[in-house]
Amino acid sequence: MSGDLFSPAGVTFKPISRKYINSQFVVLFIWVAIMLIGCAVAPLASGNPWLWLLEIGPLVLLVWQMWLIPRQVKSWGYAEGEKNLYIRRGIMFKKMWAVPYGRMQFVDVQQGPLDRAFGLARVSLKTASMESNADIPGLPRDEADRIRTVLTERGEALRAGL
Repeated sequence: MSGDLFSPAGVTFKPISRKYINSQFVVLFIWVAIMLIGCAVAPLASGNPWLWLLEIGPLVLLVWQMWLIPRQVKSWGYAEGEKNLYIRRGIMFKKMWAVPYGRMQFVDVQQGPLDRAFGLARVSLKTASMESNADIPGLPRDEADRIRTVLTERGEALRAGL
């Protein structure tokens, strides 16, 4: 038995694409820009120069998230086991899903405009249980398509009676 709760024995996790970091940075920059504009309105509207200190909050958030996002992306991983698909993520608060192939109802591939710009996609797994639905973000398009095909085939082969 493996000593690590989040690394089952005999399973090798694959990381998601590093391009997902850049995708998340774009989202971060958009939100920080909106916050900076909002924080700039207060001193301009009131004439109080001390309100410019409000700009510090979004800038601190920006620096913190630029440090955190690469670590969060690095924590994501997925592995195709014999009977389960394993997905894990988290740095401080780790989480791992073990989704049995035979319990998957459908596998969905999603791609928004930002994902398309970076050549990424998200695979979503749906099961009968709301608790076991899982996503794998930041996959290269070809890998997302491959995973959808493999999971669909394995799901059909191991279909459990509901």
